[in-house]
Amino acid sequence: MEDSVPILTKSDCAVQEKLVVSPDELIESGLRNFGWSGLVQCILVSIAMYFDAQQSFIAIYTDDYPTWHCTDLSICASDSDICKLPKSSWAWDGPSSKTIVSQFGLECASSFITGLPQSSFFIGCLFGSFLLATLADTSLGRKNLLVLSCVAMSITSLIIVFSTNVWIYSALKFLIGFWRSSIGTCVLVLLTEKVSTEWRFTVGIVEYFTFTLGYMSLPGIAYLNRNSSWKSLYVWTSIPAICYSVVAYLLVTESPRWLLMQGREQEAMAMLKGVSSVENGTNLTTTLLVKAPPKNKKPSIFQLYSSMTELIERSWALKRMVAIMVLGLGIGMVYFGMPLAVGNLGFDIYLAVVFNALMEIPSCVATYFLENYRRKPSILAFSVASGLCSIMCVVVGNASQAAKVGLSLVAFFSAVTAYNVFLIYIIELFPTSVRNTTTSLVRQAIVFGNIFSPFLISAGRKNDIFSYGVFGVVIMSSCLTLVCLPETIGIALCDTMDQQEKKDNLSK
Repeated sequence: MEDSVPILTKSDCAVQEKLVVSPDELIESGLRNFGWSGLVQCILVSIAMYFDAQQSFIAIYTDDYPTWHCTDLSICASDSDICKLPKSSWAWDGPSSKTIVSQFGLECASSFITGLPQSSFFIGCLFGSFLLATLADTSLGRKNLLVLSCVAMSITSLIIVFSTNVWIYSALKFLIGFWRSSIGTCVLVLLTEKVSTEWRFTVGIVEYFTFTLGYMSLPGIAYLNRNSSWKSLYVWTSIPAICYSVVAYLLVTESPRWLLMQGREQEAMAMLKGVSSVENGTNLTTTLLVKAPPKNKKPSIFQLYSSMTELIERSWALKRMVAIMVLGLGIGMVYFGMPLAVGNLGFDIYLAVVFNALMEIPSCVATYFLENYRRKPSILAFSVASGLCSIMCVVVGNASQAAKVGLSLVAFFSAVTAYNVFLIYIIELFPTSVRNTTTSLVRQAIVFGNIFSPFLISAGRKNDIFSYGVFGVVIMSSCLTLVCLPETIGIALCDTMDQQEKKDNLSK
């Protein structure tokens, strides 16, 4: 093969034989030996999702509309319009700095203003996904971008406590979202590229579980600080994340697949050492054949964003990319929208979040058992179930609070399970050379849908059709794109676009 280069040679004076293996075979063989060191690596990488979950849902408490009570009963009643009462006739329950609404005097602000901070967070995620995504496929790599994103997000979370108004607060939420945008992508890609095919689904469960733990930790932290300022939540969540970033930088290793694609063969081989050994003791000359980059590759105007160009230049990849982005928009809107809408249930906000978080545990179990089931039917079944339950929340309305809460929990459970399988599905659809980019683009679509969620949730306080109704219709409609996508169960990961295209053609 004239466009291949040897990168690993072992010989002695007595016997010299040549063993030629493909990159996929070598990597799969080396990563199949999944031991304690591999487990520790997976756990270390996954912990980043713990802090990602906290920043994703912290607005449930920091941006909540707090309760209030009358201080002058002669002109104030519990059902009075707070905006028509003099300030001296009522007071907030708890400290005036409990949330940003009470801190910045937003009790009579429009839904646009109260929804602006969380919407800014998602807009930041959108920009961050676009600007940072391909850096993990090109110059920085998975590990370095993960550490950079985590530490920058955490530092900004500390700075946000110095906000003096909603505009500064929203600007800093934008920056938190910008840096946070790459964490989930880098974790998922790094985990799946560190293990062989049979472990791929399992390590994905580890990521989901740590994300669930982060989500579940929020009600506890918020309850312990229920009589303190909203700033306490940011402090308690950001400092541990900074400490984790230091540990991750020192202990987490890079993806061997990415190292090979970058021509850093010795580093990759150091991680895959022992692959070339044989049981009969024969000394071998092992040659790994790696496809060299095209010599006359067209110059890209994106430079560092060359992986984006690869997607655009191939029609099959572009069509696949658009279809999976539309699917992600629908599933993601319910996955992130449901937890943020718990305040509309008229239920205790601490217990509501706990119940939602607990739904992630059976979802992880369900996802584990779905490993050997086809991806497309699994995503379709749980997405439709989530959509139907969301619409039923509108039908039930306030007639039965218990039924409404139960339906919302089932809708969230179904959306979480569909989302978990969906994330693994993305990884399997695209090769290593563009995997981080494509995963990030899908997350951009998810984030784009969630930019509108805070406004929908705010409008849903008066009519559930604007929140739960829209969620149900969108997630079920997005499933139509599954018709355009291939099944990927049991398929080994490819490293280049050519390999992926060839494998897809053979499977037809």
